[in-house]
Amino acid sequence: MATVKQIQFRLKGAKKTLTRATKEVTTTKARIKKLEAQLKKAKAAEAKAKKKKPVAKKKPVAKKKPAARKKVVKKKKAAKKK
Repeated sequence: MATVKQIQFRLKGAKKTLTRATKEVTTTKARIKKLEAQLKKAKAAEAKAKKKKPVAKKKPVAKKKPAARKKVVKKKKAAKKK
């Protein structure tokens, strides 16, 4: 049969293992939550991108033709008074 000291030693070892495992579980849970949040955001962004209409290619802008110049019309001088 095991002595009290041996049982206490094994109990301490088991508790250490349990605390280490518990810490790992909590960190893993937090990591899972973080990754699920990222996945949710990525899915939302992907769905939003699919909803957008495809961007039509713009036609090249035609060069503007220079405006036609107006013909200069000379004004007739008023006749001098006598």
